Amino acid sequence: MKRRKSVWLFAVITILTLLLCGCAEPKSTSEQTEDNGTDGKIAISMYMWDRSMFKELTPWLEQKFPDIEFTFVQSYNTMEYYKDLLARGESIPDIITCRRFSLSDAAPLAGYLMDLSQTEVAGTFYSSYLEVNRENSGAIRWLPMCAEVDSIMANKDLFDQYDIPLPTNYSEFLGTIDAFEALGIKGFQTDWTYDYTCLETMQGCAIPELMSLEGTKWRMDYESETGENKVGLDDQVWPVVFEKYQQFLKDVHFQPGDEGLEFLPVTNPYRAGKTAMIRATAAMAESIMEEDGINSIILPYFGENSQDNWVLTYPMCQLAVSRQVEEDEAKKAAVMDVLMAVFSEEGQRAVAAGASVLSYNKEVSISPAPSLQYVQDCINSNHLYMRLASTEMFAISQDVAHKMMQGTYDARGAYEDFNAQLTNYINPETEEILFTQEKAYSNDFGIHGSAAASSLMNTLRAANNEQIAISYASVASSPIFSGDYTMQQIKWVMTFKNDAYRGEYTGAEIRRIMEWLVNVKEDGSNPIRHRNQMPVTSGMEYTVTETERGKFTLGDITVDGRPLEDDTVYTVLLVGADTYLEHPDFCNCPMPADLKAKRQDQYVENYTNYDCIKDALAITKQFLEPTEYVTILPGK
Repeated sequence: MKRRKSVWLFAVITILTLLLCGCAEPKSTSEQTEDNGTDGKIAISMYMWDRSMFKELTPWLEQKFPDIEFTFVQSYNTMEYYKDLLARGESIPDIITCRRFSLSDAAPLAGYLMDLSQTEVAGTFYSSYLEVNRENSGAIRWLPMCAEVDSIMANKDLFDQYDIPLPTNYSEFLGTIDAFEALGIKGFQTDWTYDYTCLETMQGCAIPELMSLEGTKWRMDYESETGENKVGLDDQVWPVVFEKYQQFLKDVHFQPGDEGLEFLPVTNPYRAGKTAMIRATAAMAESIMEEDGINSIILPYFGENSQDNWVLTYPMCQLAVSRQVEEDEAKKAAVMDVLMAVFSEEGQRAVAAGASVLSYNKEVSISPAPSLQYVQDCINSNHLYMRLASTEMFAISQDVAHKMMQGTYDARGAYEDFNAQLTNYINPETEEILFTQEKAYSNDFGIHGSAAASSLMNTLRAANNEQIAISYASVASSPIFSGDYTMQQIKWVMTFKNDAYRGEYTGAEIRRIMEWLVNVKEDGSNPIRHRNQMPVTSGMEYTVTETERGKFTLGDITVDGRPLEDDTVYTVLLVGADTYLEHPDFCNCPMPADLKAKRQDQYVENYTNYDCIKDALAITKQFLEPTEYVTILPGK
């Protein structure tokens, strides 16, 4: 099998036709098992758009609500994930979070979600920020979490060192770029390869036009479109957007080939003082200041004068609640209590986990971080632009922007292609059927683990021809269903941002790996935190004792029913995310150095998600049968 460096695997897709035809409403996650958790606790399931929400929020919620039994699952940052769950009759959780959001994307979910417009938590928001989420019916089903600030980041130390004044408008911004490049320092650069960078720079350079009366009206029309009434670009605002973007690329001295620039090739020169400004977030500015001592500040997207400067923002995520929560008054009250807590000042700080954010709530006072001092005028004047971020907008922005960068399109050609794609968008990953799964496996977590996670790890181990496979923490994002799978649906099976390694370890070393992944450390650090994040193994079984909720001690380990042999050498596939286990903001449980030194990257070169899954399924033909890889024993 070919090898690749970082495995960012697996997904699941949208079958909107089933939704639009009115499929039967499925039970919520908690109803499919039990209405109440253990010991009579109310059970609430909550899907997280990203692993970052496990930093501070999930342990804070469990501590704040000891009478609620939470199930936290790392899902995917797209509405298509939830549409697909519903389309094939799966459940949706009690509370949903998603970062990439637009009303048009969310519209097919409306019938399955609560109207939150008259709730106490909705009353804590500034009305202007809720209005962008209001449906034509008046309902509000999604509430925006605190805002990430994503604009231009500048190395203030470089400006001071060379006595170059900070720009206050677009003309001065261009003069600043020229001044630095005369000194051999790149004036502005960014990671053009990513869809979000293309989307944000395209919108950022033309915010005054997008926030005009005509631009606002177009956005309202676009956000209200239906499957039968597709809204294309207007002929007033958007031609100007592309003209300004074409000029912006020229003004920042974009060079052919820069469209392939990724994160590190942009941020490393910035950290080294070789680039003066890059596109970044306030959270990153604060992080660089803390880690490197570089005085990094946020500047706005500049207009012709300082009164036309804007800061681009987006909610760290949006939250919604399953409509079925309303069927149980006690559960509904508990969910509302959770929402009030999450949107409190303390809750939003837990979501932000130290990142620099702005709040949309009237009763929450989060002081702007030092990195935001030079955009305080924009904040005070409410010049905060919330990016338009539908799924199709991300993909089309990337495609068209790259064609502009490569010289395929001028502004007019870009406008015409963007408009054509917008009115007839097709996700290529939803087209081809790659294989048909015969058996379905639930992702509900029981005393023997998750069947879906076990099936996934059994498949990966078999495809890689290893004796044992071990995953770190959360590995499965969704159930495995029976039926046809496209590329997008395959990807959604596994959580995002996982790496894969292989190594040869003795049985004694494997026990040490499992102790690292299971046992609470002497300083109190916990590698598991939540039940459904314990290791998933294949080719090996283990027992744990739950000493208290979410804290475990490793017990017996067997291979094919026989005790693990200390002196026997086994080939092992390791799948997970080092950052989650090791970073102080997460579990703070570093892997022992000698064990880490023995593993090797399993996938290298340009081996992609597509190659990985196609090759794996070419070998296994199916997601394989699950096994009872863990047994949870009650503590005394």
